Formats: sequence, C-alpha cells, structure tokens
Amino acid sequence: FFEVTTALAFRIFDKEDVEVVVLETGLGGRLDATNVIARPALSIITSIGLEHTRILGDTIEKIALEKGGIIKEGCPVLVGNNVPLEVLKQCAEEKKASEFYQCDDVMMGPLPEPTMVEGKETFEDYDVENSRISSAALILLQFQLTQQKLQREGGDVKLISSEEIVEGTKIRPPCRFEEMDIPTTVMSEDGSKIQKNVRVILDVAHNPQAMDYLLVKLRSTYPNSSDNVRLVVGMSSDKDLKYCTEIVLDHVSQQANKLHLVEASHPRAASISSILEANPKLVNESHYYDTTMTSQQTEEEEVVNVNEHGRDVSSVSKQVRLALELAAKNDELLVVCGSVFIMADAREELGIVEPRDSKVIAEVAGAGLRSSQENFGDGKKKK
Repeated sequence: FFEVTTALAFRIFDKEDVEVVVLETGLGGRLDATNVIARPALSIITSIGLEHTRILGDTIEKIALEKGGIIKEGCPVLVGNNVPLEVLKQCAEEKKASEFYQCDDVMMGPLPEPTMVEGKETFEDYDVENSRISSAALILLQFQLTQQKLQREGGDVKLISSEEIVEGTKIRPPCRFEEMDIPTTVMSEDGSKIQKNVRVILDVAHNPQAMDYLLVKLRSTYPNSSDNVRLVVGMSSDKDLKYCTEIVLDHVSQQANKLHLVEASHPRAASISSILEANPKLVNESHYYDTTMTSQQTEEEEVVNVNEHGRDVSSVSKQVRLALELAAKNDELLVVCGSVFIMADAREELGIVEPRDSKVIAEVAGAGLRSSQENFGDGKKKK
C-alpha cells in the first residue's frame, strides 16, 4: 500500500509540475519506497532513536546506517544534533556526498540556551531543534535553487527573507504537542449541568525517547501537570510497551487510575491485553475495556464493535469521552498520546470534523480501517 501511494504521489508531483517536493521516508531509508530518487537536492536526517528495531537494527549505529541510505553521491546532506555523527560522516564519505552539514555550519550561532529546565537538569527542546533543521534546510535549498535559476535564466531571483523562514518554520503539523480547549458538560454536586473547558494536548509520541520528551515538555509548559493530568494512551505493537507505560506511570506518580488504555483498529496497534501483559500494574486501576477478558475494568456496559482483527473499533472514542468527563470534573489536563493510529478517532470524539478514507481505500489498504494512518489536519470543530 505504501509503495502504491508513493508512486501515485510521484505521478501527481509530475502532473502538477511542482518545483520542490519534501519526501519523508516511511521506514528507515535504505530500502524505503521513497528512496528511488537518484539525485535529491538535499538529504536530511533529523534525529535517530531506537525504534523499529526488528527491521532496522538493535543499536543506534545500525539504524543510522539504514537511515543513511538516503545519502546520495554528489548530493549534500544535513543532519541534526541527535544522531551518531561519526557513523553518518563515514556513510557520507563512502557514498561520496558533495557536502556534509550540521545546523551550526549553516545557521548563525548555537541553539538558544537554556532550552527546557526541570530541576537542575537542562533538556534540549526538540521543537527548537526541528525549527532549526528546517531553517538550515531552507537556506541550503535557496542557495542551490538560486544558483540553478541564475545559470538557466539569469536576471533577478526573489529570495525568501529570514523573517519569512522564521514564520514558516513555526508551523507544526497536527498532533505535535497540539493544544486545544474542549468544552465539556459535567454534573455539579447539586445535580445541575455545568460546562467547563478542558485543555487537551495531542501528541504522536510513540517510542520511549519521544515519550520522555513529551512529558518533559509537558512539565516545562505546565509545571503542575504531574498532579493534575489524565492520559489516554494507545501504542503500536512493535514498541517497548513495558518501558513506555512505566515512563507514563512515573509522570503520574504511579497512579494508574489517571491512565486510559486504548487500542486502535489498525492491525499494527498494540491490543489492550498485550499492554496489560507487558505491565501488570495497569490491570486493576487503569481505565480500559479488553474484549479478550471476562472481567472488565470499565464504568459502562456497551455493545462492543469488534473488527476483523479482533479490535474494539470504539475503544478510542469511549476512553476519550470518559477521560474528558473526568478531566473536567477534576480540573485536569488531558493528554492523548502513544501512537498516530489513535489520533483520527480521538480527534473525531473531540468534535473535529475531518475527511475520512472511503471504504474502497480502506479495502485496498487491506486493514479494514476507518481512516488512513495520518488522515487528519484539515479539520474543523463541530458547532
């Protein structure tokens, strides 16, 4: 499916005669469907963490070599701070890349210091780093495209100003520490209905490194979040479920009743039972509905709609709804995280109306899904 959609994207790029294409690899780099471009204008490796280890390798260095597969002979490469630098430098030399850049080679000055501070520790803000990599890439591409246009056409070339670069690189895709206020109706102590705004944060953090960063950024942005936060968590089956759930539990001081476990309908999503098996601490107090168990930790009895993969397709919506009610009642933040697979359903339950894949596309994908992996971002709140 990924290969077919990649080919369709190339066809559209050609048909529309686009000037610049930003291609993100699906998995790794060396063997990825996007890696058929022989001469990219620029290869960018942002950061490298331990994920997809069964496919890419079980060390950062092995994964770096797979991701380094997008480096091409005669083409420049730009890398971020969080990579094994010497491994990628050697890879670039062996592949005869034209230039090897780090952000500080292109940008003026280092990253702002301090970034995020927690206690006596200072953490690098990946949001700042992402903007910096994007800015450096735009500067390099602009220089290259300007040279090409001058050689081909001559005359004046309109440059993107530094102000435009700063404004453009502030933009973030949905579900990257995306903050919103969701009006939620709850019952007061006297039985009357009142409406409260719940601050909701959506983030696709999906591995231990990203989960750590998300929670550090959460504590930095909302200093009291450890005491007044509720989390809806769903994960992919190929992640370290034990480690990821421990990271989240540590953030809420091991209060498992602050966690809502969900399973996406995607076949690669971790099931509730696999999450509970990985971390038994969650069995008795966290909120979930496991279709494989007779004893259910749930506050409501509903008809469960199970898809062909044995997944409860309403798992995400039910727990987001319950978490919203409890967050409003207890004046808590609500964080939805752990996997891109849960976001479309979570956003729909939060009242964001967005396109959904047709049944035909879902069947072609072979997964019986209601939406594609990341089919969100152009939505509107329900009125």
